[in-house]
Amino acid sequence: MAGLARVAFTGERLPSDDPCFGADLARHLAAYHLARPYCVGKRVLDAGCGEGYGAALLAEVAAQVVGVDRSWPALARARARYRGNLLFACANLEQLGALGCRFDVACNFQVVEHFAVPEQLLEQLRERLVPGGRLILTTPNRLTSFSENPYHVREYTAEELQALLAPHFAHVEIRGVVGNPRVAAYEAARRRRVERLLRLDPLGLRRLLPAAVVRWAFGRLARLVRTQVARDGAAANDIRPEDFCEQPTADGAIDLLAICERGPGAPCS
Repeated sequence: MAGLARVAFTGERLPSDDPCFGADLARHLAAYHLARPYCVGKRVLDAGCGEGYGAALLAEVAAQVVGVDRSWPALARARARYRGNLLFACANLEQLGALGCRFDVACNFQVVEHFAVPEQLLEQLRERLVPGGRLILTTPNRLTSFSENPYHVREYTAEELQALLAPHFAHVEIRGVVGNPRVAAYEAARRRRVERLLRLDPLGLRRLLPAAVVRWAFGRLARLVRTQVARDGAAANDIRPEDFCEQPTADGAIDLLAICERGPGAPCS
């Protein structure tokens, strides 16, 4: 993207053009591939679209996609790269009513774990759906997560996510996203490197540091871990979105996948 500098990885959002994080990008894009069948011919909201690479995948099959994010730099990159039946809007995800339109499908991938009080986010997503519309949501599975991301306020088990979503939607189904043996080998190598780093702080003193310092260090340590994993022979660029698939349960899943349906009642104004 000429004229746009590469965005550094912080842990809050995932840049699209950093080869060090190729496996992370593939994992994120896998959710969009799983959502595509629900989006064929539909009006779709991508809530938390970042740089728009996932929204562009959905736009290949959808009637229209509106990507929303609160980051102006991320949206500038999205608008510079993608055209067609795509619109990008800057908005707080807890204030989506300003969009003034409703959608058949809303996607919210790797976002809910960033919210201390996610109920307002979920209610806003529900209100943006037409009656019978679907929310498709992913979030890390706490039971298989091993990296401490300071931007994640809370990660969920399948049961916890079900309990969070059920008050907002008429029907909620929790599934899982799993990786093939190549993904499993990469994740095992990454876990070993993360655990080596954590052993350097056996007393957990990192939790006493200012949040800004922890976040600054996290982005740099995440890059260090992935560089070391590549030296171990597990290259991030070997992982593709098709190396991930959906399964009907969350057992052993790397991510939780929720398919939620809005009830038949008329949307609130």
